Amino acid sequence: MDAPAREVLPPEAPPSGALPPGAVPPGAAAVGAAGQPLDAGALRHPLGAAATFVQLSSAFCAPCRATRRILERVVATTEGVVHVEVDVADRADLAERFAVTQTPTVVLLDGGGRPVARVTGVPSLAQARAAVAAVAG
Repeated sequence: MDAPAREVLPPEAPPSGALPPGAVPPGAAAVGAAGQPLDAGALRHPLGAAATFVQLSSAFCAPCRATRRILERVVATTEGVVHVEVDVADRADLAERFAVTQTPTVVLLDGGGRPVARVTGVPSLAQARAAVAAVAG
């Protein structure tokens, strides 16, 4: 099994685990400034008040199931965070918008629906929590 593809990453987080405001956690890559906000209508699901994980998956993707379990754990323990899983076969518009070439791809939206981070492959629980903490501040 191939290792998850990762985009260029920032330096490691400080030893305390705290990230500076606006920092992207290890394992995630910032989404370019061209990333326009995504509203609940375009997503076809309500956004989280603090953050929304948009998981772009496919039906027979085993790593997608692992990603779902990790993100659901974060949502269960973090107020204002939502997880939306989208099948790329059903939502080619979102797959194109986020240039998905591999599943799972997770895009983290801030409370305003702006894409702020992205990871391809299965994120760790620590990476997912750090990403939310960096966004929800």
